[in-house]
Amino acid sequence: MSMGSDMYRQQILDHYRNPRNYGELADAQFSHEGVNPSCGDELEFDVSLEDDGETIERVAFRGDGCAISQASASMLSQKLPGMSLDEVAAMDRDDVIDMLGVEISPMRVKCAVLAEKVVQDGAEIYEGEKDEERTTTED
Repeated sequence: MSMGSDMYRQQILDHYRNPRNYGELADAQFSHEGVNPSCGDELEFDVSLEDDGETIERVAFRGDGCAISQASASMLSQKLPGMSLDEVAAMDRDDVIDMLGVEISPMRVKCAVLAEKVVQDGAEIYEGEKDEERTTTED
């Protein structure tokens, strides 16, 4: 294992053990939840927007699951403030995997991208582009 890879693994464990932005936002413009049934991961994100209604101001999340899903949610919660909803919509799985900094096995990709999908679906529902669904499912 390379030293850089070990550093990223330690970063993932740190975010898992000490998640950033964990909790709730009382004044969120939208909240959305999702699950990964194959692993049992569960996440819910609250997103508060700036006055322009387009730029993310604050993010909080809650959930339970494997280290990859929870670390991804924590790291994403730090990356999202300042991004526009269009930028969020343009994110793909490679952005999340790059953010994690380690190779993810095909079985764990769903764990890694659950947070991204929950926020994207929540934003689409908020903007009226998607019918409201109770839960995002990453199968």
